[in-house]
Amino acid sequence: MKHSEFDEEFDVIVIGVGAAGAAAALSAHERGASVLVVEKCPPKCAGGNTRVSGSGWFINSSPERAAVFLRALNGSRTVAEDVVQTWASETAKNSDWLADLGATARPTGAYHTEAEFSEVDGADCYAGMNTINGEMGQFLLYEFLVGALAERGIEIRFETRAQELTVVDGTVRGVRVEGPTGEATLGARGGVVLATGGFAANPEMVQDYLPLDEYVLWGSPHSTGDGHRMAQRVGADMWHMGNMMTITGIDVGDTTGLFLALWAGHDYMFIAPDGRRFTDETKGNRHGHVQRNGAEELFPLRPFHIVFDEKLRAAGPLSPTSAVLPVGWKLLMENFVWSTDNSVEVANGQIRRADTLRELAAAIGVDPDTLERSVHDYNAACDVGRDDHFGRDPETLAPVSEGPFYSLRVVPLLGWSDGGPRRDGHSRVLDTRGEVIEGLYAAGEASATYSWTKDGGFHIADALAFGRVSGAHAASRVAS
Repeated sequence: MKHSEFDEEFDVIVIGVGAAGAAAALSAHERGASVLVVEKCPPKCAGGNTRVSGSGWFINSSPERAAVFLRALNGSRTVAEDVVQTWASETAKNSDWLADLGATARPTGAYHTEAEFSEVDGADCYAGMNTINGEMGQFLLYEFLVGALAERGIEIRFETRAQELTVVDGTVRGVRVEGPTGEATLGARGGVVLATGGFAANPEMVQDYLPLDEYVLWGSPHSTGDGHRMAQRVGADMWHMGNMMTITGIDVGDTTGLFLALWAGHDYMFIAPDGRRFTDETKGNRHGHVQRNGAEELFPLRPFHIVFDEKLRAAGPLSPTSAVLPVGWKLLMENFVWSTDNSVEVANGQIRRADTLRELAAAIGVDPDTLERSVHDYNAACDVGRDDHFGRDPETLAPVSEGPFYSLRVVPLLGWSDGGPRRDGHSRVLDTRGEVIEGLYAAGEASATYSWTKDGGFHIADALAFGRVSGAHAASRVAS
């Protein structure tokens, strides 16, 4: 029977239809709950970062060792032990759960075949990364999950934005939404699951929480922190709001950008705006962190220039095609194409070209003397096979010496935010006193488990695991 305050009532309402939202809805439905999913975007751009990610989840071969691995990756930024234990046990069930739904889950074979953080205690739990059909990206996971919802008759109301949570006697009982037919207040007997994604596309929240001034998005431009705001309004505490993932990116004049891959060779150097080389350019970016100064640091945090010569320009595209790495909004949703030999970008001025280093310095606005010294010193390190400044691996020391010379401005490419409403091992949102806000759950990028470093396939694994947990617990509240 419908409660008098609500226009409609369901057992569980899920906000957002990415991996976490779909998993929550399917899990609640499996337990006999009536479920509604509301999604602010139209079908053509729904799905958040799940839709444009690599869509893989890590294979957890040992829940016991996975708990050790997660604790070690979080380091001093500890996460509550009940969350660690749920994460460790539930991420090990993802592949079987998807298989029961009819998915063919297989290891990618080409990406994340072993742990990125192989030196960390517990990394032996990492047995690769599964994807749908063993293929990366291409919307495969998102399309499978939406299909699974449709097969079970679970309604998704697209173009329906959640505005505010409804609280009755201290318990979240529903949500006010605005859709094509106007506003409505929807009741949820068991609870509301926030699966609204991160806040990377909300400039105000990025300014408040992340150490970035200038950036472009790798993922969805619709990840605007809606769930964060709704949770805060009902008293939710927040966790690890400063954690995120950036990688080397290219600004193509839009909110979303491209990945600068640098897979074609080592004939390049990173130059700061002051014209100086500032780091080991070849340090591997492990999902937003590089090992530098004896610790794992977020990188990059600010723009810089990559300077290279004709060898690298002719070696292959600086940004991979969707056939090589089908990840990112610009690539998959907008079909953006980078030229195979970088010549188009040279011609249109995206890549600056000059016959001499001094001319290149003038073109990119750095001091010519400083740039010449920086390149000279780097090339000297290549000649002797030793980088005394930054310790770059001798095997990667390739000189920048064959004119003409080129430069491309690099900006942080923001893949995702990690922080959100603090939650417990049942995915229940906690208030600032550490007490459960009854009827409110969070899962996925809206409240990722990771307080610091993370490995390949961790975000999808986390979303699927806590999506299932939240949906099941919300359904259990109806049954009890």
